[in-house]
Amino acid sequence: MADPYFFGYGSLVNLSTHDFPDPRPARLKGWRRAWRHTDLRPVAFLTAVPDPASEIDGMIAHVPKNDWVALDEREWAYERVPATRSVTHTLTQEAEIAVYAVPHDRHTAPSNHHPLLLSYIDVVVQGYLRAFGSDGADRFFATTDGWDAPILNDRAEPRYPRHQQLKPTETEFVDDRLQRVSARVLQTGEQRKAGELPASFVF
Repeated sequence: MADPYFFGYGSLVNLSTHDFPDPRPARLKGWRRAWRHTDLRPVAFLTAVPDPASEIDGMIAHVPKNDWVALDEREWAYERVPATRSVTHTLTQEAEIAVYAVPHDRHTAPSNHHPLLLSYIDVVVQGYLRAFGSDGADRFFATTDGWDAPILNDRAEPRYPRHQQLKPTETEFVDDRLQRVSARVLQTGEQRKAGELPASFVF
């Protein structure tokens, strides 16, 4: 039987957020990332969307004993999609690889009431910096759509449950790249005052 693996293209690239074995860089052809909201969650987050002209870097890792329960629970707003033939990797054994994506009919655009979380962006970019270096992190920004969405600055009180402590250089990188894409970063107090921010999130 082929060994089961997943392809992660967001927070799963950051190895500090999980302990799945045999993680290694890989590339997914025919997809790109997008910031999208779904009615299954109160905040916007990354999903993979089909794009024949695009390739994205990511991380594959082994799912022991074909036990997807923990990963399915973590990625509960997504569907697990077969992607074996689309992934380039360094494995020498036969593998079946899946990628998580939000069903197209559940997509909506982010908004002030459903923003991106800066603590989540921090985790994703930290993962790309550590796995692919600054060039790879730049490719992450270039192959991700939706940077015009509002971003909630929740660094003081991170709302993303797997948030990580960034090194000063990593924080500087994130802030610089967000500035380059003309991202609109909102402060928690601003949204609360405007009545746009829910009191709490369940991510």
